[in-house]
Order: sequence, then structure tokens, then C-alpha cells
Amino acid sequence: MTEASKISHVYFMPGMAAAPSIFENLILDESRFEMHLLEWQMPDRDESLEAYAEKMSKFVKHEHAVLIGVSFGGVIVQEMAKFLDLKRLIIISSVKCTDELPPRMKFAAKTGLFKILPTGLVNYVDQFEKVAVGNFLKKRAKLYKQYISITDKQYLDWAIKQMLTWKCELPDEKVIHIHGDKDEVFPVKYVKDAILVKGGTHIMIVNRFRWFNENLPDLILTGKLKKKIKKEKIS
Repeated sequence: MTEASKISHVYFMPGMAAAPSIFENLILDESRFEMHLLEWQMPDRDESLEAYAEKMSKFVKHEHAVLIGVSFGGVIVQEMAKFLDLKRLIIISSVKCTDELPPRMKFAAKTGLFKILPTGLVNYVDQFEKVAVGNFLKKRAKLYKQYISITDKQYLDWAIKQMLTWKCELPDEKVIHIHGDKDEVFPVKYVKDAILVKGGTHIMIVNRFRWFNENLPDLILTGKLKKKIKKEKIS
């Protein structure tokens, strides 16, 4: 069996509190790829990010697998990669190191303001859906509600803390970073060396899935895109 004919096992990690269903519209050729959807496990209250990543890495059952993470899931897969021998590591709508966090997140981490953030996420979304004005806001509220899988306050407190206090000074050069140029959570002006998706927002894995269906196969197999797409490099 040649290298090209082997099945690539591709593991997907959703974003913070999100369900694996955010990947429901992704389609990969079953003759070349097998998709595995990872789910968030409940962390212990004081569990370190390293310990959690090691625990999650045990759900990857294949050698030389491909690991793809979205948003905070992108941080998790980068930490998981330290315990795995991967073929490819891809992050979407995420950051490669602490330097790529926007100033407001760095400030929240430095001052500890994240500790007083309200984390009753499901209640917030319920209320937002009730008061949303206009079709766009109502659709956005329903979209968030559809894909939220974890509403436990302990998980949310833990996840927000880990995202904002993540320690990473030098990014892994092997990481393939895909980022929307309209990302409102991690603005592109703070991101370096990413494949840009024009018009892509933080939830582009859901509403720009056609781009991923077209381009993920090449990135998984070769680490490159067939067609040339602009890479943003900001000094």
C-alpha cells in the first residue's frame, strides 16, 4: 500500500463549550480520510492545561493522526501534540502563542479580571435569544445555542482561565493556522503566518464549511494548498 492510498485518521476538537456538531457539514472523501470527533471532558477544578491535554491525547487511537482544533480547541490540540506523534496539526480561528492574544485578553489575564466574568453561558444565550432584535441577531443566538454542549460553570471557569493564562512564547513551526480576516474574537491584526479566509469570522467552521471541504484535503495530505491563498505576516 502506497503512502497516498493510506487512510488518514483526522481528529477534530471543537471550540470552548461547543459540541462536535460544529463539524457536521464537513465532508472528507471516505476512501482517503476517516473523521473522529472529540468531545470535551469535564476537567477537575484545579486541573492544569498540561494534565488535561495529556488526558485528551488518550482519545487519539491512531499513530500519525491529523489533529484539528477550533478556537480554544486549537490551544488544546497544540498541547495534546506534545504527547502524540502526529502527521499534521491544524488550528482554526485560534492562536499559536500568547503573543497572538488581543490586548483585552492579555489585560484580563494580567489583572485577574477573568475571575469575575459571568459564566452562566446557557442563561445568557437564552436571554439574548429573547431580546435579540432583527433576523441577524436572532439567527446568531439560535446558532450559538445549537452548538453549545457544555454549560457547567466549573468547566467554563476552568476553560476561560486556561485560555487567557496559556503560556506559550514560541509557536510550534509545524502548526498550520487557518484564520478568518473578520474574526472578532482573535482579530487578525494580532495573528502571524496564517492562511487567511476572506470574510471568515470566528464561527467560519460552521458558516464557511465549503471553504474547508475544498481545502482541508490538500492541507491534511501535503500541508499545503493547491491554489495560492494569501498568508498574513505581521511584524
